[in-house]
Amino acid sequence: MVDVLIRVALAAVLAGAALAKLAAPRTSEAALSTFGFGEGPLRRFAWLALIATELGLASAVAAGVEEAAYAAAALMAMFAAVMVSAILRGRAGAPCACFGARSTVGWPSVGRNLALAAGFAAIPSLPSAQISTDGWLALGLGVALLACAGLVVAMLALAREVGMLRLQLGTQGALEIAGEGPDVGARAPELAAKLPLDGVQLGLAVFSSEGCHLCQSLSPAIESVARDPQLSVEVVDEQADPALWRALGVPGSPFAIAVGPDHTVLAKGTFNNLAQLESVIATADRRRREGVGDRVDSGLRDLPVGA
Repeated sequence: MVDVLIRVALAAVLAGAALAKLAAPRTSEAALSTFGFGEGPLRRFAWLALIATELGLASAVAAGVEEAAYAAAALMAMFAAVMVSAILRGRAGAPCACFGARSTVGWPSVGRNLALAAGFAAIPSLPSAQISTDGWLALGLGVALLACAGLVVAMLALAREVGMLRLQLGTQGALEIAGEGPDVGARAPELAAKLPLDGVQLGLAVFSSEGCHLCQSLSPAIESVARDPQLSVEVVDEQADPALWRALGVPGSPFAIAVGPDHTVLAKGTFNNLAQLESVIATADRRRREGVGDRVDSGLRDLPVGA
């Protein structure tokens, strides 16, 4: 009976990791960028495949399939190796969403994955005891109830996230976060050749990716903004100019950087609609007129642009 309890407990941990990802889909999917998955369909596929693998292995381990236990052990060992690689690349503290949105890369996470790998690998070696038919029915009913409870939690979390997203649409400016892209007030000479500012007050570099469906849907909005005679607009594609992306520390797409006549960064941020893109331009123009330039208060850098 003890072997069954251990097997079900470890399977519940694996299923809990999958349900935690489902409970926070946007943050858990975005966390895969820590491990080299850029924004696009490949990252979404990897996220879905990971959840499906964890749920499938959890079910098989709970059912007593020895091969599934070894596969789960290999999966946990692989997670530990990937985590070590991320730490060595200086990504310690970055989100990993292993067990929810708050999970981060670090040595405790490596130890946890190694402990789980050892636990799954030991399951087939545990002495097994005979369980009656009634016992199996009770165990199956308990697992089913736990799964239903987990799904209810995941659905409530998804409903809450959708509600928060709907409340934010159209009311929040582009998010200007310190550490994403060049610092506000700093010079961006890398943009000088790409974004000439002859006779205009502001320049706007829009960073887009070929595989970004949102970027494609925003093309009309970018073209509309580009008609402003006092604004120089240039779209920088990730595949066509990856060196510029790396030099400026662009976190993903769509992302906008607004600069003044001397290519001083006046505003920046990730945007999802025309209003947010216009908020980047409006903030840059306000800061230019106020002459804040390199005197932008660092307290503004974690606030939504346009606040």
